[in-house]
Amino acid sequence: MSKALICLLGIAVSGIAVAADGKLAPGDSTFVRKAAEGGMAEVKLGQLAQDKGSNQAVKNFGDRMVKDHTKANDELKAVATKKGVTLRDSMNAKDKALYDRLSGLSGDAFDKAYMRAMIRDHEEDVSEFRKESESAKDSDVRQFAAQTLPTLEEHLRIAKDTGSQVGVMTSGAKGATAQR
Repeated sequence: MSKALICLLGIAVSGIAVAADGKLAPGDSTFVRKAAEGGMAEVKLGQLAQDKGSNQAVKNFGDRMVKDHTKANDELKAVATKKGVTLRDSMNAKDKALYDRLSGLSGDAFDKAYMRAMIRDHEEDVSEFRKESESAKDSDVRQFAAQTLPTLEEHLRIAKDTGSQVGVMTSGAKGATAQR
């Protein structure tokens, strides 16, 4: 079999996979996948905060992340299933690296690093969910984003408050926050 034919077959096979996922516009599909990955990471990181946090407010925030993001993840999985979008069942490399880095910290260092990451993450999430709630082509995806946005805005507010309690500067803090 020629390399060209193998390449064409590969394109055809990947085209079939895209068609199976083709119930959503590419931007909506990307949003669903990214939101699912982020939600899964929030649960895992929240569990880590419950275990490793030294400040009770950090532990409480972690508990809230587990509860709220588990609920949102279940709702998103239902949308993804309905739309034929396949979701990952493990954290992406960036989130895994953050998890591993935070796992190596303890006490005040953990609390500050976790809250910096949560502030930055929720700033990004609020922006992405707001955009998707206004511009998603699919009504189910748009509704999920719009319905989840107030919770994420509340998470951001709580993350900033909790961050302040553990000494994380939050005013104009984009540069002062850890990357997720």
